[in-house]
Formats: sequence, structure tokens, C-alpha cells
Amino acid sequence: MESDTTFRRIKPFGTQNYVAQDTDGSRDRGVDNGYNGDPKRKPEVSLYLLREGLAASLVSVFILVLWGLVHLSLQQLVIGKPSGDFNAVRARQHLEKITSVGPRPVGSHENEVLTVGYLLEQIEKIRVETAAGPHKVTVDVQRPTGTFSIDFLGGFTSFYDRVTNIAVRLEPKSGSQHFMLANCHFDTVANSPGASDDAVSCAVMLEVLHSLANQSTPLLHGVVFLFNGAEENILQASHGFITQHPWAKQVRAFINLEAAGVGGKEVVFQTGPENPWLVQAYVQAAKHPFASVVGQEVFQSGIIPSDTDFRIYRDFGNIPGIDLAFIENGFIYHTKYDTADRILTDSIQRAGDNILAVLKYLVNSEKLADSSEYRHGNMVFYDLLGVFVVAYPARVGTILNYMVATATFLYLAKKASMPGNGGGRYVRELACATGVAVLSWVVTLLSVLILALLVTLLGSSMFWYNHFYASICLYGAAATGKMVLIHTLAKNLYYGGVRLVELGDLYFDVSLLLWCCSLVWLTQQGLCSAYVPMLMVAFPLATRLLLAREFKNRGASLKYSVLYLLGLGLPYVHFMFLIWVVFEIFTPIMGRSGTEIPPEVVMATLVTLATIFLSSFFLHFIYLARSTKWILAGLASVFVVTFLMMSCGFLFPYSASPESPRPKRVFLQHTTRTFHNLQGQVESRDSGLWINSFDYTGIQHITPHIPDINDSIRTSCREDRPFCGYPWFLPVKFLSKKNWYLPAPEVSPSSPVEFSLLSREETSWGTVKMTFSVKGPSHMSLYLMPHRGAGLSTWSFGDGTPQFDLSGEYFVFYSRGLDAPSWTFWFEIQPPRDPDPSGPEGMISVAISTHYFFGQDSRTAQLEEVLRRFPSWAFPSSWVSTYDMYRY
Repeated sequence: MESDTTFRRIKPFGTQNYVAQDTDGSRDRGVDNGYNGDPKRKPEVSLYLLREGLAASLVSVFILVLWGLVHLSLQQLVIGKPSGDFNAVRARQHLEKITSVGPRPVGSHENEVLTVGYLLEQIEKIRVETAAGPHKVTVDVQRPTGTFSIDFLGGFTSFYDRVTNIAVRLEPKSGSQHFMLANCHFDTVANSPGASDDAVSCAVMLEVLHSLANQSTPLLHGVVFLFNGAEENILQASHGFITQHPWAKQVRAFINLEAAGVGGKEVVFQTGPENPWLVQAYVQAAKHPFASVVGQEVFQSGIIPSDTDFRIYRDFGNIPGIDLAFIENGFIYHTKYDTADRILTDSIQRAGDNILAVLKYLVNSEKLADSSEYRHGNMVFYDLLGVFVVAYPARVGTILNYMVATATFLYLAKKASMPGNGGGRYVRELACATGVAVLSWVVTLLSVLILALLVTLLGSSMFWYNHFYASICLYGAAATGKMVLIHTLAKNLYYGGVRLVELGDLYFDVSLLLWCCSLVWLTQQGLCSAYVPMLMVAFPLATRLLLAREFKNRGASLKYSVLYLLGLGLPYVHFMFLIWVVFEIFTPIMGRSGTEIPPEVVMATLVTLATIFLSSFFLHFIYLARSTKWILAGLASVFVVTFLMMSCGFLFPYSASPESPRPKRVFLQHTTRTFHNLQGQVESRDSGLWINSFDYTGIQHITPHIPDINDSIRTSCREDRPFCGYPWFLPVKFLSKKNWYLPAPEVSPSSPVEFSLLSREETSWGTVKMTFSVKGPSHMSLYLMPHRGAGLSTWSFGDGTPQFDLSGEYFVFYSRGLDAPSWTFWFEIQPPRDPDPSGPEGMISVAISTHYFFGQDSRTAQLEEVLRRFPSWAFPSSWVSTYDMYRY
């Protein structure tokens, strides 16, 4: 009796010689297709198997053509001729004027005076020009003071004083009660001209304001254009507007314009919360759509270390919105290379066309006045190569997803019920084949991760940073080769004597089943991104059903193979676009993610997962091909050549190429640190250049150029000092634990910090209230570290409750505009009942660090001398700082 417990019983060929001949590639077709001489059974037509070279060529051409289409769509910035409503040339002039003043950190003359003056001048010109029209333009310069807590970068509290907002109100002369908000920011990080982040958005907004104000037909509702001057200080100005400005109460929805890269297309990467009518408005109005709900769910998961004003308007204003950002070329984001000449005029044109069209649509929509009826529900939305956007309600997506999953299970159930598959034979065969596929994926991923660790140990981390396709040639070739090898061994050793066409058919079903399982799981999790596996199930299933007769009669013929690949075209080209987005975002992020995250592990994982997902519906080609030895040899050759080039140092991670720079980011602070004891006396004092590398390679590539910066001066964290005793600008010490401290003379800023304890009193409820005053530069960081047994009970920040305890420490970020008074704050602390004799004296350590980002105080002779020695491919961002610690 035949056993049903093994795959080896899947209709073997009439002779074993057939399989052997096909394995070495000596024949093109089957001989008898399992005909065993039974006179009552008609001989079946012989079935084709794929020649190895043809199989490899078809798949390679398919992948390359789709990848080419993705890149072609990205280069096609503007579709059709501009309507003329938005003038990109004039917007570019605004961009060049704004960036001409250089970096614009909060509190600087460039930000608070020059840029503000230019924006007000241009807005006034628009107001005068359109005074006779049906609209009125009102301008208000707001300088708010406020405080809030945010769970970004581990969580911290923010305090701002007299930062700058320029709010422009455009409305019909009869007035309006409902407004859209358009937001950009004109401030920058230190040492970057910030063309893309975010001067180009402000330039676009100026021109959109000009266009809307010049309309001859009055708008139904109004628009508030907010040019905010303190976004890089972690979203402070937007908080000041939405919580304090009187116009904020009339804002019903917003559009936020941001950047995580330089130029290219602006993508809608988050919307809501809920309010699907906003997505519908974008879909109907945008002239050059570019949107993805996958990006929204990935961004909101928190795995990307970034945030935008979207969060402030959503969390503190309780209003819905649309978040757009430039994402291409993030390698030069927040560097000196973010200049106006790198932003194409077509990028400005498409952004202006889209924002103008969407704003026009929304301010003339009845839904803006009362969106409560349309508030609930989410939207599934994605574009296809930027040509058009597909959007539908999430509840419709859920129904569609389950319909596709049901169709898949019915397809598999029908196969299981066919004659010859009795006793659950097909189900057991499918389960076993699924196990083989999953095992191949797990083994492949583990193997490539071991390779990534080897690359790290060889000191070649980030070789792909300036040579992206080298990562594909190394990790992609290794992953592909491993999977092909495992399935080739399974075919020849485990499935020996089994009809190859039947195996090919079975492994198609395996791929379908696995994608269907992911579809059901993502749908049950309520994720709109479930549309991706839905596409990856629906199109292959439909293609398979349409080609069923061709495959049954002729096997893996050339016609079948070409039509099969064409059927995969649409879901695969969209999936490859998503892969491009992932690498476009995460590859540059590895250059600024700190010293603790091993980038090889991240990149190897991403490349392997992309390979696994893309190869899923090509698995059955391995079983339909007569041999894979030359494929394996080719992949091995690519892998070996790339590995040798990497090992020999030919793939250097950084570049100073003017066309495509890949800078290494280094932060340098010339700092003086002073530590006081419980009696207020100076316990110790030192000065030096504090150096942070913001990628995993540390200083290994810097030391040959600057021998003074080496591991002999590497610092260690003093746990008894707030934030290790160093002047962290933001609470990111968990990202960059490897730092270096090169001794240098003391710094002597012209306006040194003045820190004093104003009062100390014991309350009737057993706490100690301490009030302080600080006067210093525009940027300061306050660190509070209660000692063991002590605890903060309340303070003058946020809602009064101390939040976001980072390993026993609290971080308060301070910034100010011009003419701000001294910073006064207080906190109450519960003293420890049993002081720790092994810990620091007192009940709390308080430290204040100052950061001089601009002007004469931001430079010293020692800092300039070290900066000159840095290689051209490095981007050292530098400033002067101080750190003062006190015990109480």
C-alpha cells in the first residue's frame, strides 16, 4: 500500500532517467509526463521545463525592468504642463533669498531678524497687491512662551521663551469662521542652510498665498499660513501657536510641510487621526499624487527617530491634518550640503501644484465647516508610480482583504478535494513544503546575519553607505544563493523522482498560502498596510487561474513563464517602490543613528527580507528549472568579488563628491565643565573638545587624519553625574555611548551663564521647594538627577507633574528668541528617608549646560584648528558649550 506521509509519492515519472536528464539540462521537454503504458489512459502531452539560463534571464529582466520603472517614476517630478497658477520661478527666488543668510538657529539674528524681515516684506507686498480683490490678508507676529512634555527621544520636557511665529490670515472680506492651517518652519539646525528643511516649504507657501489671494472668486473658508520659527527646537513654535494664538480656535484641519531629505517628490506619509475626508481631498485634488499608508504606519510606529509639527497639532490642538515631506537624499539632511541649488525647480513646481490644489479644494469644501459627520474611520491609500492614487475606507479594505483570503482558501481547498488527494495527502504535502520554505527563510536570514557580524568584525561597517548596490551584491547575492541552494538540495535529495512540474505547482501554492496568512494577520491587527499582501495574493492567484490550462497542458513553457511574470507586474512594481522607500529612508538614517545600533545587522536584515519577499513567487521556478548550478555559480562569483572589494578597502563608506556627497557626521563641542560639591565649592574643573560620532564607525576613519583623536581619549560615563557629566544638547546619550574628550583650554564666552538658587524652603507636606534663575544663551539644557531615595513631586514645567524619568534623570530643553528675560523655574523634591552613604552627597544633582550655536561665542581657535584637519568627506558640526553641576 502506498504511504501518504511523504512528498516522494507525488506522481513519479515513468522512469527515473527523466529526472536525471532534466537535472543536468540535457533536454527541453518531458518524455511521457508520467504515462505508464496503461492502455485505458490516454498519453498526456509532454511538459516543458525551464532551461536554467532562460529562467535566470526572465527573472533578472523582470526585476530590472520594474526597478527601472520605479526610478523613472521618481524622476518624473511633474506630470503634464503646469497650469500657471503656481509660479515655481518666483518661489525659487524666495528660497534662494531665505537661504542666502546661512544657518538660522533659534535666537540668531539670521532667524529672528533677517528671515522674519524678509517674510514680512513679501507678505506685505502680497497684501498691498491684493487689497482691491475679494480677500483680505491679516498678519500677526506672535512670540509665545510655553512649556510641554513629549515622548520623543525617550521623553523630555521643553520650555520656550519668546520664539517667533508669523501667522497670515487669508479670508473673504466678509470674514470666515473656519480655517485651514498651512504650516512650514524657517529655522534650521546649526551649521546647515536648511534649503530643503524647511526653507523650500516656506517659499512654496509664500507663492501659494500669492496665488490664493489673487483669486477673483472669494474662497468659501479661510486659510492661516503659519511660518514658524522654532521647529528644530523640537516643535516649540507650533505648540506656541496652537495652544495660545486666538486664531487657533478656528482651525479645523492643517497641512504640514516638512523634509527628511533634500528635493525629489514630497510624499504624504501620515494623515488623520481618522477624518478620511482629508485623504479623499488629497486624492481628488492633488495634481501629482505621491502617498502611502504604509509610510504612515511605519512612521507612527516610532522606529524612525524623527517627528514633525503634525504631532503637536494632533495632540495639543486635537485637529486632523496631512503631513508631507521630501524624503530623497537624506544623506545630506541637516548638513552644509542642504543648499538651494540641490532642489530642482520641478520639485518646487510639483509641491506648489499639489499644495495649492489641495488647499483650494479644502477651503471650498462644506466638510471643513463641520467635519464631525465625516470624522470616524481610516483610509487605505497608496499611489501607483505617482500616476494616480488608490484610496478607499479601511472598512472596505477589511472586506476586500477577507474576500481575497477566502478566495485563496477556496482555491487551496478545491485542490485538496481533487481525486488523488484523499486522506489529507495534499494538505500534508502543502504543510511540509511550507515548512521547507519557512526553514529556508530562517536559515537564509541567520546566515546573512552571521555574514553581517563578520563584516562588522572586519571593520568594514557601512561600506554600502556610499555604494548602495554593493549591499545588494553582498547580502542580496548571499541571501538569494542560500535560498536557491536549499531548494535545489530539497529538489534533488528530498524530492528525488518527483515530477518537477508538480513541485513547481506546489511551491506556488506555498507562496500563496504564506502571503495569505500575512494578509489575514495584518487585517486582524487593524493595519491599513494589509493592502500590500492583498495585492500580492490577488494578482498571482488570478494569474494562476488564467494560466491553469497552459500550465497543465505544456508546463513551464516560455509563453507561460512570460505571462506569469506579466501577471505579477503590478503588485511587484508597487512592492519594489515600497522597498525603494525603505532603503531611501533607512540607509541615510544609519549615518545618524548613533554608535550603538550595528548598521550591518540592519542593512543585512532589510536586504534579506526584501530578497525573501521578492523571491516568494519565484520559488516554483527553482523547481521548474532543470538545473541551478550556473545560477549558484554566478551568485557565488558576485558575492566573492564584492566581499574581496570590501575587505580590501575599495568600498569606502563616505564621499565628498559635489554631485552626491555622503558625509560622516561628527559633533564637536569645545566645552568647559565645572562640578560643585554640596557646600557650593568647585570640586573639579576641566576643558576639552567633546567629540560624538553619530554613526557606528566611531572615529576609526578619523584617527588617521587627526591622530590626536583616538581611543586613548575615549570617555566613560560617570553615573553619579547628571547625563554622565557631559553637555548633551538633546537626551540621546543612549544612542551614542562612545564619546571622546580631547583636553583643550577653557572657553570664555562673552555672555557666560548665570545660575543661582533664589530660594529654598521646606513645605508643610514634607517636600523641599527650590527656585532657580538662569540667564544664558538661546539654547540650554537642564538635567535633574534625584539621588537614591529622593523623588521629584512637582515642578513648574508642563502640567506640573514631572514626566519621562530617563533612568532616574530628567531632561528639560530650553530655548529663547530675542529679548527674553531670565529663565526662572522651581521644583519640589521629597528628601530621602535613608540617604545612600555610597551615593553622591545631598538629595539631588542639578546641572545646566549652555550651547552657543552662532556668533563669535560659537568658535574658538582650538576648535577652528581641529576643524581644518578633518577630511573633506566629514561633516563636523561644532559649537561651544559649558556644563555646570551643583549638589543640593
